Amino acid sequence: MAHAFAANRVVTPQGTRRAALLLEDGPAGVIRAVCDLGDLPADAEVVDFGERALLPGLVDSHVHINEPGRTEWEGFATATRAAAAGGYTALVDMPLNCLPETTTVAALEAKRAAASAGGPAGQAQCLVDWAAWGGAVADNQAHLLPLARAGVAGFKCFLIYPGCDGFTMIDRVQLERALPAIAESRLPLLVHAELAGPIDAAAANLRDANWREYATYLASRPDEAELEAIRLMIQLCRRYAFRLHIVHLSTAQALRELQAARAEGLPITVETCPHYLHFAAEEIADGATLLKCAPPIRGAGNRAALWQGLRAGIIDLIVTDHSPCPPAMKHADDGRFDLAWGGIASLSVALPVVWTDASRRGFSLDDIARWMSAAPAALAGLNARAGVLQAGREANFVVFDPEAQFVVAPERLHYRHPISPYLGETLRGVVEATYLRGEPVYRTGEFISGARGRELRLC
Repeated sequence: MAHAFAANRVVTPQGTRRAALLLEDGPAGVIRAVCDLGDLPADAEVVDFGERALLPGLVDSHVHINEPGRTEWEGFATATRAAAAGGYTALVDMPLNCLPETTTVAALEAKRAAASAGGPAGQAQCLVDWAAWGGAVADNQAHLLPLARAGVAGFKCFLIYPGCDGFTMIDRVQLERALPAIAESRLPLLVHAELAGPIDAAAANLRDANWREYATYLASRPDEAELEAIRLMIQLCRRYAFRLHIVHLSTAQALRELQAARAEGLPITVETCPHYLHFAAEEIADGATLLKCAPPIRGAGNRAALWQGLRAGIIDLIVTDHSPCPPAMKHADDGRFDLAWGGIASLSVALPVVWTDASRRGFSLDDIARWMSAAPAALAGLNARAGVLQAGREANFVVFDPEAQFVVAPERLHYRHPISPYLGETLRGVVEATYLRGEPVYRTGEFISGARGRELRLC
């Protein structure tokens, strides 16, 4: 018997319309067709979600799962639960914060073993699918092509100290040693684009500053640190012809130069995050260290310009940079921004955060699907199976009520440590269910027993 899922708003690459997802017969969970209800087989068993919207399962290409080694921060079990509750069906894990860092094939295999925890292909722990980025660090140039052959989605590097000693920053000389292999792999290089020079110069003027003040922290990570790093990476992209991706763009001052570089034909993509689109520096209270991240949240004018960057297509995707830690590391007791861990966890609420602000600005569910599913899937090389609702893709989708509202409370977060700068906010849009390959993994506030996620390898 054929199975189908219908709704009045099914978000497809051709637009949003009344339609049904007709699945292939058997257990594969692949979409056979996206069609009108009148074109379904007569014996089709149809689940009709009515006025709810069906979005393609979200893909988050910037997540810090931290396992193995720092599972007390976050792990596969808790991260994928939060993802399922947030409408995500695939995560791509960053190579730092775990121990060992994912800078060698041996470390990648350790991560795979942690994800599977005795079960095949990650099924023991993971509610949703996952993939891994490899790391490009100071001295692992010989490991890059082996990592590519082993199935990583691409490489991540820092041009500044990343906060973890084992994942070393990479300077220009080391980066130029790595770029021929990265170009040969045809995989993207994801760059934390801040340079130390402007940050060191700013620090010299802040020796006697009050580090409980958000203004002090903002001054310590000036726009120039991002601008200089992005200019450097554009130059190297032009010289070495590799795929460049700028992670968590914070400063809108870089948009014009990024647009010009892309108009030149350089293969550059750009992401930003919900917190840069939702919060503004002027609204952050002193001591509110839950809002510390790097690069920092900047002013309201900058926030508006980032939204314009999305509208103009200069910014391609929105990802969470879900970077949790034990609560004590956020230093809420003393409110010291210089001592607090820089990271904001938001996997379970990112979709309503973005939809709340996007809908106010006239954006549509089609925009959400492009920013939070299709574009991150394409970046990570997952677009042959995920990212859009169309024939031949896996039936990964979200049942979403765009009109409903809710107040963010700890019981809605589902990741390991339920702290969040969004607590107490009223958001628009509720994830009612998340389906992976045609089967529910989360529905009406409950997780469906039996994890079904698996690793998505690129080889």
